[in-house]
Amino acid sequence: MAIQYNQLGDSDLKVSNICLGTMTFGQQNTQIQAHDQLDYVFSQGINFIDTAEMYPVPPRENTAYSTENIVGNWIENQSRDKIILATKAAGSARGMPWVRNGNHVFNKNNLTAALEGSLKRLKTDYIDLYQLHWPERNTPMFGQYLFDPEQEREYTSFIETLEALSGLIKEGKIRNIGLSNEWPWGLMQFLNASDRDSLPRVVSMQNAYNLINRTYDSSLREMGYRENVPLLAYSPMAFGHLSAKYINDPQVQGRVNDFDGFAQRYEKPAVEPAIRAYAELAQELQISPATLSLAFTYSRWFCASTIVGATSMSQLKENIDAINFEWSGDIEKAIEAIHLRFFNPAP
Repeated sequence: MAIQYNQLGDSDLKVSNICLGTMTFGQQNTQIQAHDQLDYVFSQGINFIDTAEMYPVPPRENTAYSTENIVGNWIENQSRDKIILATKAAGSARGMPWVRNGNHVFNKNNLTAALEGSLKRLKTDYIDLYQLHWPERNTPMFGQYLFDPEQEREYTSFIETLEALSGLIKEGKIRNIGLSNEWPWGLMQFLNASDRDSLPRVVSMQNAYNLINRTYDSSLREMGYRENVPLLAYSPMAFGHLSAKYINDPQVQGRVNDFDGFAQRYEKPAVEPAIRAYAELAQELQISPATLSLAFTYSRWFCASTIVGATSMSQLKENIDAINFEWSGDIEKAIEAIHLRFFNPAP
């Protein structure tokens, strides 16, 4: 199966169904390694790169902005019109005082400052897809799944945010806008404001989606279909958990063991038995757990592109090669049987 290209919403962007995620660049990957990855994916027909002003992850003051700088040093030597470049403005819920001095609200001044910084680092005049990284308002964050009204705080109105983004689009600095880590209410507020006030319309939703985190299926899949806002699926390997490597060797080198702060989503009771069940299915199919996990996400009709990341070229090649695995109805039934036994264990 060759790389395919999908349109994002009502935009003119046609993105490859695999996107290179870059959050390891500048932390786990050097610039040389990062540029090797970028060269390789483009040689395979992948035209879509996703980054963010807060990368690399985990975010730290001493590595702040490294990822966009590394990507920009590559872009300046490429044909810009061949690249679909996505980046994100950090939301106020994430802290990070070293990013724009902690000014992360989605108003005109802060979004302008965020975008100008990204344009400079990425060495480009425009961003193809500019995304709001996390909701500014009170919502469940990474690893959380329950809304808590006691955490309410003020936030910029949806109209004010869209008006700010509209101005940047009119200046030619943004082509299209998207959301990330958003929930149904937020998406509908943006869409309603766009329709009511003739403001730019969201063309994509970048949320976590994988075999053990299928919150999107029950909360956003119908909305994405009816409103023509496709999914950009990130974390298809659940930070490496779905490779089963942490079960086989709990001390193995990897993001979860190397850095703090990645446990809360995956330290839930049904995560380990679910991963074991999917790994057993992969063994029956005579493929790796990683291939099964990626092929699952690649096969979703509502997913315009799957964002893959790797710290080595061998990982990256395996991630891309999984697009060639032939998905079948029998495999789908086997997946759903496991899913019903261990329903969405890592939301």
